[in-house]
Amino acid sequence: MAHAEHTASLPLPVLAGDRTQPRARRRRAVVGPHLFIILSWIAPVLLVVVWEVLAQTGFVTPQVLPAPSKVVRTAFKLATTGSLLEDLGTSLLRAAAGFIIGGTIAFPLGILVGFSRLAEALVDRSVQMVRAIPFLALLPLVIVWFGVGEGQKIFLVALGVAFPIYINTTLGIRQVDPKLMELGRVQGLSTRQMITRIILPGALPSILTGVRYSLATAWLALVVAETIGAQAGIGFLAMDAREFLRTDVVVLTIVIYALIGVAADSVARLLERRLLAWHPNFGGAGR
Repeated sequence: MAHAEHTASLPLPVLAGDRTQPRARRRRAVVGPHLFIILSWIAPVLLVVVWEVLAQTGFVTPQVLPAPSKVVRTAFKLATTGSLLEDLGTSLLRAAAGFIIGGTIAFPLGILVGFSRLAEALVDRSVQMVRAIPFLALLPLVIVWFGVGEGQKIFLVALGVAFPIYINTTLGIRQVDPKLMELGRVQGLSTRQMITRIILPGALPSILTGVRYSLATAWLALVVAETIGAQAGIGFLAMDAREFLRTDVVVLTIVIYALIGVAADSVARLLERRLLAWHPNFGGAGR
């Protein structure tokens, strides 16, 4: 009774303090990510400013590296004529088609090898040997197979996409915590339940990491593919500009590749946060 009377006699701000602490933590959790996002853009913005100053003052000639303002004007001019959007759309379609084909093949294959030692013995060594071959070494043979049309470009993108997804899917399945597997057996889970409730969710962080790597590899493969016999696309735009020494267009294509890469990585990160909200390292509690 004495303790209750003492608690009741405490000043109101002291009692309210405990309730405001979670609110303060929420504010810090919201402010923190926004602050880090702002900080992450400081270096790129500073680089562009220094680049512009050096170009405008003549320390860097336009033939070597045009000013960012010149690149922006070139982008606006190409966009108004429609050629830039057409080439961008062509490259995006090629990358999307190659990503879907490569992922459709690599993901089931990674699951099969991850679960079966027999499949690993039959498949994995061959896959690793092909993975070790550089794109440029395969290019002449791919041209013989598919010519220089769309098939050649989509094939190279699919090939580049397949390996990160395959490797990370296999690795994710193999690295599932054995204690969780033992817990599932103790709980009497069936094989199907073990796969859907323990193995695949446990492998999902590694699988999504493979998706992020494959998105970057898709654009690398597309750059290589579009330098040979392309009639449209960002790579074709760069090669055509090189013939006429249009460095502003070449720099523009590089910037476009960089922006598309950042956008694709942001989508992959968003997918991680949505699908791995339960994971302490990816969900809100871990951010």
